[in-house]
Amino acid sequence: MEKFIYSPKSKLNELPKAPGVYALSSPKTILYIGKASNLKERVKNHFTGPTYRDDLFIKSVTKIGYIKTESDIDALLLESRLIKKGQPRYNVMWKDDKKYFYVAITKEELPRVFLTHQPVVPKLSLGAPKLSLGTAEYIGPFVEGKAIKRVLRLLRKVFPYYTQPQRSGAGYTAKKHPPLLCQYCHLQLCPGPAPDTKKYKKNIQGLIAVLKGKKTSVLKKLEKDMGLAAKNQDFEKAVELRDQFLALERIVSHARLLALEGSPSLNWSTMEKDLAKLFSTTKKITRIEAYDISNIQGKESTGSQVTFVKGVPAKEHYRKYKIHITGKANDFAMMEELVKRRLSHPEWPYPQIILIDGGKGQLSSALKALPKLSLGSSIQVVALAKKQNELFFPGKSKPILLKDLPRPLEHMFLHIRDEAHRFAISYHRLLRKKAMIRNA
Repeated sequence: MEKFIYSPKSKLNELPKAPGVYALSSPKTILYIGKASNLKERVKNHFTGPTYRDDLFIKSVTKIGYIKTESDIDALLLESRLIKKGQPRYNVMWKDDKKYFYVAITKEELPRVFLTHQPVVPKLSLGAPKLSLGTAEYIGPFVEGKAIKRVLRLLRKVFPYYTQPQRSGAGYTAKKHPPLLCQYCHLQLCPGPAPDTKKYKKNIQGLIAVLKGKKTSVLKKLEKDMGLAAKNQDFEKAVELRDQFLALERIVSHARLLALEGSPSLNWSTMEKDLAKLFSTTKKITRIEAYDISNIQGKESTGSQVTFVKGVPAKEHYRKYKIHITGKANDFAMMEELVKRRLSHPEWPYPQIILIDGGKGQLSSALKALPKLSLGSSIQVVALAKKQNELFFPGKSKPILLKDLPRPLEHMFLHIRDEAHRFAISYHRLLRKKAMIRNA
């Protein structure tokens, strides 16, 4: 279990601005555990603007402990585990069955997932008996209902699950899934009327593992299975696992997704000034384009171009490319081809900023296309690496972390990068389907 790093109350200003979990402690015990997107600001709020609840214990606090996490979601899940283990006095005092939340996963043939206020499965129909604690697994408690609901919505995109029973009998009278696809099926959130039972149960195991904080092992397993499928030339399965891996990585890694609900409204004049400062330029910035590559071992490789004008997607300027390089996957060469082909169209307005999905290698490849087109001085190029959400700039050895930027810029860069990724994958899937039809 992770351990808190402690510092005296007098050193609040030295707390990190990162997401994480904090502990407000007296000399002998932890009084309260909470989570934050910004540890420094959240802990300071307890002292500078205390609530009536804070007043009950804030004078007894002598030290603050913290554990930094990679994302808001990690902080949410870690907070739950630490409260459950430590039972801090003032967390327990405010806990009641109407306030705290648990994620319930039933132990049925096709398990269903739902949120409940207490670890007892609710009645399924009038007159039906309640299911006992032994017929479901409960993960929690979670303090913030909105946060855990959003996490479940995001994870359902990776691990589609049922929220209603799919079998009749066993003391309840629920209906099975209709024979046709439901609205959640069309959103790829539901396994559908005839699921692969083995695959569904495997997805539920992955969901449980992530909720218990075991995201790393889940990602490693997906990556291993993806490699094995590709090795066995089961490319459709490899694509499915690849998409699942990337979706989960984006959700549970470093994107501050829980903060997006309360993200500030778009103020382009302020954002433009922040961008100009970030890129050390005095030129006007209105247009940003992002490029991404999608392929499986070099097959049916695609490239995407998405365009944002004053921070807003301009989908009429989106473009997709079928990459000409074939054979073994070479993301660097493919990125160079993509940028070169896009910039060879002077009839399309050139952007002031190009965002490359990748790290130093992809950035170098994109820069190779600029001198040949005499555009190196008029276009700023930057790469956004997924692992740490780092921005790499030409000529600078150290990257800049997105979380250190003003939040509107952070959210905008994440939005643009994710949109380029989505657009590339959607075209890649289309080409693979066409290839299957041709080879059938």
